[in-house]
Amino acid sequence: MTAVLLEGVSKVFNAGRADEVTALTAVDLTVERGEFVTLIGPSGCGKSTLLRLVGDLTQPSTGTVTVAGKPAATARADQEYGIAFQQAGLFEWRTVQRNVELPLELRGTSKRERRERAREMLDLVGLGDFAGHYPAQLSGGMQQRVAIARALAVHPPLLLMDEPFGALDEMTRERLQDELLRICASTGTSTIFVTHSIPEAVYLSDRVVVMSARPGRITEVVPIDLGPRTEATRQSPGFFTGITKVRRALRGEAVPAGATS
Repeated sequence: MTAVLLEGVSKVFNAGRADEVTALTAVDLTVERGEFVTLIGPSGCGKSTLLRLVGDLTQPSTGTVTVAGKPAATARADQEYGIAFQQAGLFEWRTVQRNVELPLELRGTSKRERRERAREMLDLVGLGDFAGHYPAQLSGGMQQRVAIARALAVHPPLLLMDEPFGALDEMTRERLQDELLRICASTGTSTIFVTHSIPEAVYLSDRVVVMSARPGRITEVVPIDLGPRTEATRQSPGFFTGITKVRRALRGEAVPAGATS
């Protein structure tokens, strides 16, 4: 089953008013199960709006959004996805354990199952020893891992991520990129990821979706085939070729056949 399908999607804010803004126009996009797709484009091009449409946090002006074969609103009610934003958004008065348990608690899951699932997710992100800590006692990278654990707690088939590593230092960012790929591979989760970083987009993705300035539309989709990611991947010719292709797509330049730099 296709994870996400957008057909003819447009989004207009403040329609019919003097401050009307067309954020997205004529967007068609398919994300397959288990696929990692990154959205990249200039600031204000509608990347986050597109992510919010998939998550049913806002509704399209035209077109349809289907998640796991269901309308986006139904998929949201069925908790078919988890969401992680740039800010971890943890509740300071709840322990790490109870932050991760929150979506399960809202779902009516039993206390015992909540505890077991949260522990499983914290072990997955390498924070099992910090279950009793509070967010203020954790580094920014650790807080972000808690947010990812919380997003994965209901075992969603789809993960939506809006620049989750944007505020982190480069070393932490690279470490969490590897962590995220490991988690997605182990859970089979489909992912839509928003970033402004070309290297991050290339390193993480099966496909990079390049968007135009507002009104946002998809101008090119760049396939990325780097195989299993390792530290050597960041130094490989294929990685730099991918960066060049995405950069040229952002500039609206054609990529010469066989280009390697």
